[in-house]
Amino acid sequence: MATLGLIGSGNIGGTLARLAVSAGYDVVLSNSRGPETLADLVAELGPRARAATSAEAGAAGDLVVVTVPLRAYLDVPVEPLAGKVVIDTNNYYPERDGVIPVLEDESTTTSELLQDHLPTSKVVKAFNNIYFKHLLELARPTGAPDRAALAIVGDDPAAKATVTAFLDAIGYDTVDAGPLAEGWRYQRDTAAYGPLYAPNGFEAKPVPADAATVRAALAAARRYADLASG
Repeated sequence: MATLGLIGSGNIGGTLARLAVSAGYDVVLSNSRGPETLADLVAELGPRARAATSAEAGAAGDLVVVTVPLRAYLDVPVEPLAGKVVIDTNNYYPERDGVIPVLEDESTTTSELLQDHLPTSKVVKAFNNIYFKHLLELARPTGAPDRAALAIVGDDPAAKATVTAFLDAIGYDTVDAGPLAEGWRYQRDTAAYGPLYAPNGFEAKPVPADAATVRAALAAARRYADLASG
């Protein structure tokens, strides 16, 4: 079975590690504070998990997830990720990340920034628009009638196929929303963002949005400039 490398092991990273281990993957976790700070999570996950540095996790992963605050994306190691499929979970929150002009004017997207930083990797955006608790709760076996779908974007068809297979393994259908430039369609505050799976609030029971529902939300998305202008 393949190994999932995690650069960042917070709410989303830890949840993906749990889902991946349950699906039979080995996982290598990392964070900015050092492998020793992940001892409790590794112990919880069992023998399929170990902690390492970010560079080591990137090198070990057949598939790598970058799930760090956007402000730290330039700290993601480049060489260990060369030639690899990289899943980006980032969102842009100016109050946390600082103002990034090219995101403010919407001339690019968060995942395009990461792709520019990782020119020899194949970036696919996923998991950024679902609350981490709901990501764990909504996972279902292939073919389940109440299975949820998640959107992905990416510029490489083979990379998107790899991520689609991973999503299927951990319990989700996939909606291909196009190239990385279309990632804005499920960024924060859009119709396809977190409330799509939490119409009754984030602490209520989540709702499994299916592929048709996700496609409709993506189609209804509006850019920030359009939202501001009414």
